[in-house]
Amino acid sequence: MLYIVPTPVGNLEDITLRALRVLKETNLILAEDTRQTKKLLDHFQIQNQLTSYHKFNERKSCEQIIQKLKSGITIALVSDGGTPCISDPGYILVESCLAENIPVQCLPGATAFVPALVNSGFDTSSFVFEGFLPHKKGRETLFKKFAKEERVIILYESPYRVIKTLEQIKEFIGNERQISISREISKMFEETVKGNADELLAHFTVKEPRGEFVIILGPTEISNSKKKRDLEEED
Repeated sequence: MLYIVPTPVGNLEDITLRALRVLKETNLILAEDTRQTKKLLDHFQIQNQLTSYHKFNERKSCEQIIQKLKSGITIALVSDGGTPCISDPGYILVESCLAENIPVQCLPGATAFVPALVNSGFDTSSFVFEGFLPHKKGRETLFKKFAKEERVIILYESPYRVIKTLEQIKEFIGNERQISISREISKMFEETVKGNADELLAHFTVKEPRGEFVIILGPTEISNSKKKRDLEEED
């Protein structure tokens, strides 16, 4: 059995009791960064074998892990924070397990974009999750595609590219749509700010961007009007 185990994105109390039990009982834990996961295990007094599994070795190590699973052991996969496979390594291993009829079970748990989406105050009934944007190639093409998307768009971004992303939203999408930005989800300095591209550029020009960011691009006015009409018709 391969377990996909979400870990806290911030506050360590966000881990589930079930996740703690699996991490204790499994034969091996695959960790994106063993040093980071060791801190989590030490905090909860869990002693277990760790091995590295990250985006630079996932294809190379996949076959070896499959053989271990076939031998009958149970393995847990964790990332540095949140749910593996969501903008983190893991889908290649899950795909390989399913192809080999090895059971896979994903535990429910932390994912950064969910609290950011709820905190935005935007309509959560329909949205597009894009994760991390490419640093260079294909970036402009994506923003042009976003300009035609009426639904809420969710992006992950590093603090080093937040300003650039806001500038490109303004350039390719315009300054009309509302944007909600959450950073440091579930940590001591958690913050959510909302406004148009100009307002948020002004905010983060004065306040240096720090931490991990979730950018929520609000729906278009057309989308809001359409949903409002649909609700009125239902009434």
